[in-house]
Amino acid sequence: MLLASSLLAAQFWYSIPLIVSVSLVYGATRHELWQPILYHAWHTAVWMIVFMGVIFAILYAVSLTV
Repeated sequence: MLLASSLLAAQFWYSIPLIVSVSLVYGATRHELWQPILYHAWHTAVWMIVFMGVIFAILYAVSLTV
């Protein structure tokens, strides 16, 4: 069980660079200056984290009931 939880935690760390890179690329496709790119990237990253958190919570609740 400990091995499974440590593997899950190790896979979680892959989401951080993925969220950062996707947010920056998405922001750069919308703007040309650094300040609007970073502003847009920040909002996109927060949106993705909240979205993934909601999906995680739903799946976790379903797994508890099954």
